[in-house]
This record gives sequence, C-alpha cells and structure tokens, in this order.
Amino acid sequence: MAKVTTRAGHVAPPAARLARARTTAPRAPQESAISRDARTNRRIRAREVRVIGPEGEQLGILSLETALARAAESGFDLVEVQPMAKPPVCKIMDYGKFKYETKKRANEAKKKQVVVKLKEIKLRPRTEEHDTDVKLKQAREFLEEGHKVKVTIVFRGREIAHREIGQKQLQEMVADLKDVAVVEQAPRMEGKAMFMLLGAAKGGGGAARPSAPGAARPPAPAGPRPAFAPGAGPQVSARPTFQVPPAAGPVVVRKPEGGSEG
Repeated sequence: MAKVTTRAGHVAPPAARLARARTTAPRAPQESAISRDARTNRRIRAREVRVIGPEGEQLGILSLETALARAAESGFDLVEVQPMAKPPVCKIMDYGKFKYETKKRANEAKKKQVVVKLKEIKLRPRTEEHDTDVKLKQAREFLEEGHKVKVTIVFRGREIAHREIGQKQLQEMVADLKDVAVVEQAPRMEGKAMFMLLGAAKGGGGAARPSAPGAARPPAPAGPRPAFAPGAGPQVSARPTFQVPPAAGPVVVRKPEGGSEG
C-alpha cells in the first residue's frame, strides 16, 4: 500500500488513509423508487419463501433458488409481499406493470377525492337584509361544494341580552338551507358569540334561490318584531310625549275704578 503524506510531509495514520479512500471511492448508483418499495428477485434475503403463482395459486414453501427459477420460467419477477411472515410470502408477478397500475389507481382516487373544508360566515343582530342574503348565498355555494359552514352571530354591547334574536336568525338560515344542509351542531353560545355548524346534505345541491331584484320572497313570520330585528335596526320603545302649550304672557289683574273692597 502506498504511503499517504500530508502537506507537512508526515505520513498519515491508517485511519486517515481509510477515510480518504472512502471519500475517493465511486458512489454506488441510487436505487430506483420501485426497488425500494419491496424486495424483488435476488434482493430477497430469506432462504425459504412461501410462493404464490401468477394466477394466485399456492405453490407452497420453496427454496429461494427454486422460487427464482419458477419466476424465470414464467417470465415474471419474484416479489416479496409479506416480509414479516415466517417464512416470507412472495408472489410471482410483473412488478413493473403492478407498480404502474397501482399508481394509476391512486391518481384516479385522488381526482375523485373531495377535500372538506370548514368555511365561516359571520352575522350580527343588526345585519341588514341584503347583507344577510349575500351571506346566505355564500353559505349555499359552500354547502353545494361539499364543505362545512360555521355560522356565527356576534353580539356587541347590550345585544348580548337579546340572545333570542341570534337564535331566530340561525333558525331562519336553517329553514332557507334545508334543501342542501343538515345541522351537525346545534346553536350554542361561546363567549359573546353564538355559532352553529352546518354540513352538506347527502344528495343535496338543489337549485339556488333566485337573486333577481324582482324575485318573490317568503312572507315574514307573524308576531311582534323583536327589539333588534335583522334588517330593521334597533327599535326604540315608544315613550309618551308631552306638548307644552304656547306662552300666554303675564296675567294682569286690574282693580275697578271707584269701587271699594268689600
């Protein structure tokens, strides 16, 4: 073995020689993704394997050489499908074709997969009617796409004392979306907000409600209007008004002339 000298002229120790030899040695080619997934042919380490034929028939426990010979006769590969079994289970198949079909099926399943997202819309007890219709349309679109919708009613100030207004808003929204939505979580309070969770109904996705200016709207529910009704703003309770009569001027009392007080 030739001596390896450093820059200072000293002979490098054996450990340094091995380290330099490792760094200068050619790297082994990287294995392909297919060969890393499962052991095939000569990569199988077991001496005996349980072999399954190309048509799914059981060939029994064979030595590795005999199993490789059977695979070569069939023109296929010997693939280790269950390495943890004792003995390992191997199958004779066209591994390249098997990987291609597996990848193709996975891509097709990914295209058909629907990713469900959680969308949120926020309302207030004083939200105007037009804004409520816009939020309702957005919720319908989300539900028709298969997403979940979280409807939140945010209370501010003294509005928290009128929680029934938020409950009524949510009930009206459920009634408008009953053809495409189901209630997955009933309305409940969380801090100063009331929220409800809606999910897409199975087989739903009916026609969207017309949004034309002249479209007919459902009649308003009968009964007294709440203090914070949506779209109308807060109603102020009527108070009696008092009208002040105009000033009549000072009252002058005159004494009769020539008379006597009696």
